Amino acid sequence: MEYMTEVRNFAIRSWFPGIAGEVGGIAAQAGMPAVIDADQYAQLAPEIDRSPAVAGWKRVMRSQQQLAWQKLQDSFAADREFWEGQLTEAEERNPGRLHYDPDFHVPESACEDIHLQPGGYCGDNLAGFVFYHGTRVFYQGDNDKDEIHEACVDDMRLPADGQVRKILDLGCSIGQCTTVLKERHPQAEVWGLDVALPMLRYAHMRASDMGVDVHFQQALAENMQHADDTFDAVLAYILFHEVPEHTFEPIVREMLRVLRPGGTLTVIDTPNSTMFPTPNWMWKVFDARYNCEPYSQAFGAFDFAALLEKVGFEDVSKETTNTFLLNTLATKPG
Repeated sequence: MEYMTEVRNFAIRSWFPGIAGEVGGIAAQAGMPAVIDADQYAQLAPEIDRSPAVAGWKRVMRSQQQLAWQKLQDSFAADREFWEGQLTEAEERNPGRLHYDPDFHVPESACEDIHLQPGGYCGDNLAGFVFYHGTRVFYQGDNDKDEIHEACVDDMRLPADGQVRKILDLGCSIGQCTTVLKERHPQAEVWGLDVALPMLRYAHMRASDMGVDVHFQQALAENMQHADDTFDAVLAYILFHEVPEHTFEPIVREMLRVLRPGGTLTVIDTPNSTMFPTPNWMWKVFDARYNCEPYSQAFGAFDFAALLEKVGFEDVSKETTNTFLLNTLATKPG
């Protein structure tokens, strides 16, 4: 995994700037303006794909990711009984903190091999183990101690009245933001919600081993199974670019419903392409065909802040982070 991290670092930090310049040059040769829209990008994409430099970069990025996932999956599967036992032992040791219905139906849209992880988030009992170590490579060694998740929690908008008694980490995955939220707000009841039970079981085991008392729940983001006006703050970190566009509004309406008046929402995700409408940025945002991110292109072209205002949030603002992600902040009217 250290080798895979170095390959990824080289591809992104050393090689990608030149590839971005290649894309910009292709756009200029095609007579495209410096600022383009999604339709213009669609016209440009076939020419970009024909570039050997671009194709080579994509090949290395895809192969690195495939090899990393497969090596991890094979390694954990070789001792499957032991690792599954660790998950079960954590549930027995710390009951009442993992909530799921054995008859829960996982929608087909959640079963994609996102980021090329074999079986995706839902298809293998050991997906959480594989995801944790695989994303350490994905984050290029910059998140080995949850540094990025700590930064996300630090960037959250909190209620103006200072009351933080219950917090929701929506699309919590393996619970890295969830545990940080509890550490930052020890007095609060913290819930992590996700559709993928294998990820939640790993999250529960990890939090239990850390001695962090949080709840994890399997549910749909558009049907959270919580009462109205329940949470003081909701955080959604890199959720929306991994769900279908038709779920955006139902999820946003559900977040509004479960927040109490004056409660706050923080969505941290890929930026809207209109913020960076250059050919090389739009290529990076839109081109998810080789990374198994079937929903990210729609999110990249979507005006998410406008949706928040449409459903009833107020004080909507956007803030760039120290990465390529974007914070969209909002408050439920008091």
